[in-house]
Order: sequence, then structure tokens, then C-alpha cells
Amino acid sequence: MNADKKQLVWLGTRQQLAKLTTTKLPLLSALVKPSSAVLDLGVNTDGQLTMADHVAALCRSCLFQLRQLRMVKSSLTLEAAKTLVHAFVSSRLDYCYSLLYRIGDGLLTKLQTVQNAAARVVIGTSKFDHITPVLRQLHWLPVRQRITFKLTMITFKCLYSLAPLYLANVCTPVSSVVDIWQLRLANSWALVVPRTRTTISGGTFALACRVTWNSLPVDLRTSSLSRDTFAKKLKTHLFCCERS
Repeated sequence: MNADKKQLVWLGTRQQLAKLTTTKLPLLSALVKPSSAVLDLGVNTDGQLTMADHVAALCRSCLFQLRQLRMVKSSLTLEAAKTLVHAFVSSRLDYCYSLLYRIGDGLLTKLQTVQNAAARVVIGTSKFDHITPVLRQLHWLPVRQRITFKLTMITFKCLYSLAPLYLANVCTPVSSVVDIWQLRLANSWALVVPRTRTTISGGTFALACRVTWNSLPVDLRTSSLSRDTFAKKLKTHLFCCERS
């Protein structure tokens, strides 16, 4: 282990972090100084898990790629432009989407600005044109609905044993819990949502997937739908929610 290349960040609330007095942590033969944010598996994690550093880096990366694509857009077909935007921009926005589930509206607006810019590059519209028709033409959900869509689809796979076991184990149907099978929710394929005491725990995948699943209409939470049918109905539902 190379101590000189290790990064350290303290996690906690603003009040908890303010009480820390340790400036450096001994690690092997080196002293590691805590950072305000660290990079782990491509995600910039700050001490309060606000994801502000991650969103800032993500926006910079995506906007850089979009500037490069604008230079060659005239030489691309519509399908080629879509493919490149998905490869260099959308894939970055979708990476670790569950971590963005409960980010603030300000950070979400920044991500939506990136998606809007990507849509304008593909279609070739002006920055003054209304963006909603452009997104609908591309069949792109806005960022918040896109995050919900991704979370709900992985939850669907967990319930159908199409996801890894470590993810499927966090999706517990109400009907499978002893002593509460008689509840009304047991017949609606709802999931058990544990109580949380902190804001940080409310943003975990284990909680986010259950909350988003239980927020769906009952006709979507049914075992009779195939994956493709469920995806189409879910996307239609989210488009309707975005309009309202």
C-alpha cells in the first residue's frame, strides 16, 4: 500500500465535522492529511455527501465533450450524433445514478443544463428554443425522472431475480414479512421501507429503490408485466409526471 497516494475524508454532518481536531492520520510511514473531497471509483465524494464536487466535475467533463462534438456535428448524421452523445455524455450522467437520488435542486439544475445542451447538439436547435419538445423528440426523460427510471428498473430486476443477489436482498416485499402479511400493502407488491434517522442514510440505494418503487401506481407494481412492457409503461408514467 502506497501511503503517499492515499486520500482521506471525514464523513459526517457539518456540526460533527466542525468538532474534529485531528489534522493528520498516521498511515504506515506517512501522515495523511484529510481532504474536503476524495475520488473513489470515478465519484468525487465530499465529507457531507452533498455530491457537489461530483456534480461540478461531471458537468465540466460533459460540457468539454459537447464542445468537441459541436465542432464535428455538421459531419454527423442524427443517429451518429445520438450514439456519440450517449457514449460521452449520457453514460456519464447515468453513472452511479443512485448517488444522485436526493441531491439538491441547485445541483439537479446543473445536470439538467448539461442534458439540455446535449439534446441541442443532437437536434441542432438554438439555445433560445424551448427544450421540452426537443427532449420529447429524442424520447429523453429529464434528469430527475431519468434517475427515478433507472432506480425503478433495477428494483424490477431485483424482484424478478434478474439482478445480483446483494441488490435483490435489499428489496423485501411487504407480503414476505411475518405478522404484517394481512396489510393492504401486501396485495400491491409494495416493499418494506425501513425508518431512518439521518439525511445521509436516506440517500442510500437500499432506501431509494424502495421509496421510488412504492411511489408507482398500483397497476405498475404487478408481477404480470414483462420487463419491456414495464419499461414502456414506466417511461410513459414519468413523462406524465414531468408534465404535471
